[in-house]
Amino acid sequence: MDHLETGQEVLDTILGYLGFPVSVEIDREKNSLNVATSDAKLLIGHHGERLDDIQYLTNRIVADRLGKGAKKFRVDVDNYRATQEHRMIEEAEAAAARVVASGKGAKLPPMNSYQRRLIHNHFKNHPDVKTWSPEDNARLKRISIVLKDQD
Repeated sequence: MDHLETGQEVLDTILGYLGFPVSVEIDREKNSLNVATSDAKLLIGHHGERLDDIQYLTNRIVADRLGKGAKKFRVDVDNYRATQEHRMIEEAEAAAARVVASGKGAKLPPMNSYQRRLIHNHFKNHPDVKTWSPEDNARLKRISIVLKDQD
């Protein structure tokens, strides 16, 4: 059994014990588990915080079962994360367009490390703008978007 199959079993068991009727599907291409349920709001929580907790717990249990070499995976509920990521990239694209038009840098809302990596990767080959985030220990950091010829 690999990490995703183990994760699927763990997640289905946890949510079943909690009384949530769910279907957990494996998406190997995205290294994720997708939960389909009629109780999505309860599982997602405020701004995805409960979903983050479910993902963390499931990954920890799988790592405990499979050992230190277990790969981490994502957990999504009714495509919530996918929708949020798409919206976040659209907002970053709009900010980049404003930077190109005005020549003034822009800052995006605070993001966790996964979200920042997603935005940085999205803009890594952009012809006009570059992105950076501060090198501090804060969990949530803001990405700055500036023209490539500016520092």
